[in-house]
Amino acid sequence: MTQFADSDEDLLTFEAGAAVRTANHAVERMRAHGAQGRGVSAGALDLLIRLNNSEHGISIGELARTAGVSSRNATGLVDTLEHNGLVRRVPDPTDRRSVLAEITPAGRAWMEAFRKPSQLAMRAMFHGFTPEELVVLRDLCLRLAANQHRLADHLRQIEQQP
Repeated sequence: MTQFADSDEDLLTFEAGAAVRTANHAVERMRAHGAQGRGVSAGALDLLIRLNNSEHGISIGELARTAGVSSRNATGLVDTLEHNGLVRRVPDPTDRRSVLAEITPAGRAWMEAFRKPSQLAMRAMFHGFTPEELVVLRDLCLRLAANQHRLADHLRQIEQQP
């Protein structure tokens, strides 16, 4: 990483970025392992979690936006979840031309069965962390995500300029 850094401060930021990537990969590997062992990809699990938190369904476009994937990708994930009986498409009561993805009772049961193993896995992943450390880690990660969103918005604005 020293090839990218001009100073010790730069080196520290690159090392922090590498540590965040490593931690993210570890958490995602654990999450993917748990979901795939139950027949659902990590991407489909992400949508299922979002749908489980919604009482009235969510449009495919909104699922795509909040999950950070393309509409095409979200459509494919909903297709798979629908095929497995975990999600269904329902008419959007506010727009006749649109449909919403909605979790089914079988999807809610799947989520409930997934809850306890997820709790155990996360406890194991964060073993040895104090509650105070977990709060600091959570807050730092959220700050990092907020910075990334601001930077992405700024870059989009620059790209849209003539």
